[in-house]
Amino acid sequence: MLCTEHTMASPLPSPGELRAALDRDGFVCIPNAFAGHELEKFRTAARRTADLARDGKWPYIRTLPKQFPPWSQDPSQGIWGVQHLLHPEMPDRDVFAESYFHPTMIEAVAGLLQCSKDDLVLELYNMLVRPDREFSLRWHRDDVPPDVSPEVELERLQEPMLHAQWNLALYPDSSLVVVPGSHKRARTDMERSADPYEDEMPGQKIVKMGAGDIMFYNNNILHRGVYDPQAERMTLHGTMGVKGVESEARARNILQHGIGSWAEKATFSGLQGDMRTLAEGMQKRLVEMGKGDDVGFSQGD
Repeated sequence: MLCTEHTMASPLPSPGELRAALDRDGFVCIPNAFAGHELEKFRTAARRTADLARDGKWPYIRTLPKQFPPWSQDPSQGIWGVQHLLHPEMPDRDVFAESYFHPTMIEAVAGLLQCSKDDLVLELYNMLVRPDREFSLRWHRDDVPPDVSPEVELERLQEPMLHAQWNLALYPDSSLVVVPGSHKRARTDMERSADPYEDEMPGQKIVKMGAGDIMFYNNNILHRGVYDPQAERMTLHGTMGVKGVESEARARNILQHGIGSWAEKATFSGLQGDMRTLAEGMQKRLVEMGKGDDVGFSQGD
């Protein structure tokens, strides 16, 4: 799958088209959702933030070689991600908030979740960056451990879609490898017995994104990341939920990242008009989920 960069943003596909592709394949790409001055504004903030993290001036990071949380706050072994872009102490939080609450993003998410924008819940916003050395993730589903039985795996995969998850590439990004359709079935015997870092999983596809593309995906599709330390990467990685369908799995999947410790303190005063109103409403609905001190972690490594 290849999306290409243009100088002007393209119109969104219809909600029905987005939902059909996501349901069929487990992922769907919106090419050229952001472009021009807007894209460069996001890039500038991302570069500053990545530099802060690598210099040890932003403590919320994904450190090498660990795949899953919790991560340390020591960047000396290298990083592959930056956490909590909307944190009240994040210098460029207003710019990241503009991308997270952007009308293009809100329209796409509301269409995928088949809800009103006033039903949306603030969740995670992080950034995936070029690792400082060679690094890859093992094959996994975000919230289904690898050691469950096929029956339990299928039961978990049949749970309703409670949030939308996406990657917004600020530079060309070919890091994500998926097995299309695997979000709807238990793993095959081969997939269960394969090397966790198998390079040639049957049916796999590399998702090739251009700068400004958004790729939504079911977080329980079978997938992994393969990262090139020589290729610039700044990909905004977010989720939004829908209110009224809370569950233990959803709380764990979101609150395990520590957002509950600062969500109530976040401020969106840098946003204007309807965008600020929307952001504050989504924040309120997140705070109602609690802080998540005892929710545990979805995976371990």
